[in-house]
Amino acid sequence: MSYQATIFKGAFCRAVLGATVLIASRAEAADPKAAPAEVVQLWSAGAPHPDRTDATPKKQPDDPTLTAYLPENAQNTPAIVICPGGGYGGLAIDHEGHDIARYFRGQGVAALVLKYRLPKSKVPGAAHGVPLADAQRAIRTVRSRAAQWKIDPTRVGILGFSAGGHLASTAATHFDKGQADDADDIQRLSSRPDFAVLVYPVISADSKVWHKGSFVNLIGPALDPKLLEHYSNEKQVTKETPPTFLVHAADDRGVPVENSLKFFEALSKASVPAEMHIYERGGHGFGMRPNAGPAAGWPDLVCRWMRLHGWLGSPK
Repeated sequence: MSYQATIFKGAFCRAVLGATVLIASRAEAADPKAAPAEVVQLWSAGAPHPDRTDATPKKQPDDPTLTAYLPENAQNTPAIVICPGGGYGGLAIDHEGHDIARYFRGQGVAALVLKYRLPKSKVPGAAHGVPLADAQRAIRTVRSRAAQWKIDPTRVGILGFSAGGHLASTAATHFDKGQADDADDIQRLSSRPDFAVLVYPVISADSKVWHKGSFVNLIGPALDPKLLEHYSNEKQVTKETPPTFLVHAADDRGVPVENSLKFFEALSKASVPAEMHIYERGGHGFGMRPNAGPAAGWPDLVCRWMRLHGWLGSPK
């Protein structure tokens, strides 16, 4: 059974409850044998971090990177930055990163897997801004390489899973137009994504529905109330928040479905175009795994949504 919402305040908002069908073959869309085009260091002069000093070597083991999966014969191609989950304590970079990128490359989308830094610091809570700095830098970097990668800089989105979904929703609600006076050309570009895709995302710091572990890892065990408010992203939505696609399972015991519901409601109130699919079953962390059942079909629905908005060309 499914439920389709009507257009709300000029925003295209749809919620689907229950099973949906796969509309394309995952095997045909992804080519696991194709090698990534390039791995890019995000911060050539060393990534900013509260623990970094002038004596810190430029390269660190956890320095953030983008792994670019570029479609063949790309021309003015849409792009999507992918943020794997992991509770801000690790990165599920294969099934919520590289596997997803291969699929989207097969659909004609430049897919860029972000290995972002985790908010670990000698001073608890001091590094909460580090993941967002990397996500913003990734979006700016993609735009800066638009000509080289044959990407349309006005069609750059962000996709995130679980805590990576929190990071993606943070990037979609905490952005800037660029820092015009910065000596770094990349930092002069906008960090606002043109669209966002959030898959079983951590969103809210409301203790009734939150994923506490993610917030402890992000801002520290003291759980500063001001930072909780700042990163409770359903409270940060404005009319400038980009169009958003949400995916969740009703039986998710890790990150309650209310996280997506709260964000969807905030988008609706702000008249931001949004689409949401809630599956009866799927649990948490299903990615594109076939054993997730109907929930595994969400990538095809994302592509359909992208075509609806004109971000992606005709289906293959």
